Amino acid sequence: MAKNAVHSDQSTVQASARALRISPQKLSLVADTIRGAKVGEALAQLQFSHRRIARDVSKVLDSAIANAENNHNMNVDDLYVQEIFVGKALRMKRFRARAKGRAGRIIKPFSRLTIVVAE
Repeated sequence: MAKNAVHSDQSTVQASARALRISPQKLSLVADTIRGAKVGEALAQLQFSHRRIARDVSKVLDSAIANAENNHNMNVDDLYVQEIFVGKALRMKRFRARAKGRAGRIIKPFSRLTIVVAE
């Protein structure tokens, strides 16, 4: 689910998820709550969030923390969420049968999420 990479600057590390089954607008509401926060506070905020997608966001954040700790020997206590990007991914198109032989369109959006942590 999460794709891991090093950001262009060596003091930052990122992790991303490519196909989260939620609209970008709803995912942005969760992303805004942890933007700029220290990593411990961000995990606590996500743990007690009532939104379904908060679990997936915390998985991506855990992946970014693990990348920073294991691959770049960064101190976990000094990490904070420097940037968090939300973008559009694919949109599944479905239909629902309506009256008189018509069809109603159903759009099922997906989102991308990238979290950049820094010391």
